[in-house]
Amino acid sequence: MIVRIMGEGQVKLDDAHFTELNKLDDELLREVEGGDEEGFRRTLGALLEAVRRLGTPLPDDSLEPSELILPSPDASLDEVREMLNDDGLIPG
Repeated sequence: MIVRIMGEGQVKLDDAHFTELNKLDDELLREVEGGDEEGFRRTLGALLEAVRRLGTPLPDDSLEPSELILPSPDASLDEVREMLNDDGLIPG
């Protein structure tokens, strides 16, 4: 799957990693819903770091369609709240 982190670029991520990412996504969803700014900031950073660590960066000039778009590391709680669906940021 191709994942875009807004403001950074794209990475190719194997589907096998989504179990780990979904745990962080579920935690992030709870923190956003509860208005926990400190927890939200920590978990968003952990989620994005996991995507960077587990994924393979695509070249900057690559324009692959992104199947998943994640917020930038400096996104606000309200901005992320607008991006959420019932499953969080990551479907499934």
